[in-house]
Amino acid sequence: MYHVDTLPSGLRILTAPSDATASVTVTVFAGAGSRYETNAERGISHFLEHMFFKGGKKYVNTKEVSAAIDGVGGDFNAFTGKEYAGYYVKVAAEQCELACDVLADMLLHASFPPEEIEKERGVIIEEERMYQDTPMYRAGWDFEELLYGDHPLGWDTIGLEKIILSVTQDDFLKHKRRLYTAENIVLAFAGAVTREQALKLGKKFFGAIDGKGKEPFMPFTTYSDRRVFLRNKNTEQVHLVLGVPGVSALHDDHFAQKLLAIVLGGNMSSRMFLKVREARGLCYYISTEVDSYLDGGALTTRAGVDQSRLAEALTAIRHEYLVCAKDGIEPDELERAKAFLKGKLILGLEDSEERCHFYGKQLLLYPKIRDIEAYMKEVDAVTLDQLNALATRILKSEELRLVVIGKGQTEEGLGKLLKD
Repeated sequence: MYHVDTLPSGLRILTAPSDATASVTVTVFAGAGSRYETNAERGISHFLEHMFFKGGKKYVNTKEVSAAIDGVGGDFNAFTGKEYAGYYVKVAAEQCELACDVLADMLLHASFPPEEIEKERGVIIEEERMYQDTPMYRAGWDFEELLYGDHPLGWDTIGLEKIILSVTQDDFLKHKRRLYTAENIVLAFAGAVTREQALKLGKKFFGAIDGKGKEPFMPFTTYSDRRVFLRNKNTEQVHLVLGVPGVSALHDDHFAQKLLAIVLGGNMSSRMFLKVREARGLCYYISTEVDSYLDGGALTTRAGVDQSRLAEALTAIRHEYLVCAKDGIEPDELERAKAFLKGKLILGLEDSEERCHFYGKQLLLYPKIRDIEAYMKEVDAVTLDQLNALATRILKSEELRLVVIGKGQTEEGLGKLLKD
């Protein structure tokens, strides 16, 4: 169950109460991810996320922000994605007002002091280097760049170093005014909270947020033709991502694609796990996932393998894709995937943070909100014919894209492994 109320300013307040928890999560969702950046702004959305935690009027610096939440044993953090950003505080139910006080002070009164900007530049550069040194992360970013090309969906959210080193206080203030408007924000409450409490706290602490309109972003229309990207790096393992263009979050096959990924590599009884890891001993980690944006998407399998067995691993993963497209999914595989997806949803939504994200993201981005019952119905409605038709349509040899991070390879050689 959820409720949505809209203040006169246009700010939407979503409440998703639950009797199964003693915690409350308060999250501010904003249509302010990296898709909204120009090439000259790459990284400002993520940098701005960091700067909000530098304090406002009441909690004037990072120490005071942290001490307020740490002092009650709460959790707080933020995230910046391609299509939205979020800021959340999770506390015991009786501390819900404190959570709102801290979040509202950050959003309404952040001033982005120049001296703090200078210090945070180094923090973000080190964060970027951390990801560069973590091939499991880096390979996923490289795949999106390969698939989406020079489009905001293909850009790293962390941005370009030259932008990180040059962005100013005025840039942050302009970006905030442009994107953090009342009509472009969702304030979400989930857990041990009532609609009445949420509306009262929303008005009290966030009622001053103003601004009209939602910022448009550049639509995505065409996937890149490039097939292979190699990042030469002296690693012990080769890290790979092999995938295909998929369907968007708004496509009729959105849930079918989720189920297809589960059958292929979504759990320990999946085809990739049993046939690539268990039967062949090719890797420790292997998984198949989907990433769905409003107008694009991908289905990918990622794995880490020994340098000498890369060709064998790629051949095995590719084989599972093509067999799935040719021979289809078995009825019992579909039923197990449905049960898995629904079970994971139920377990996740016991947590107030997950519950907040589930509903808040939908209200911010999608034309309608699916509650738990509606979500389950969508999953159950996927037919075997629909799933097999999707597999045949997207799991094509000519659509395969490959990212590899490792040593001793060439893009030309890797490209040959993708062909019949």
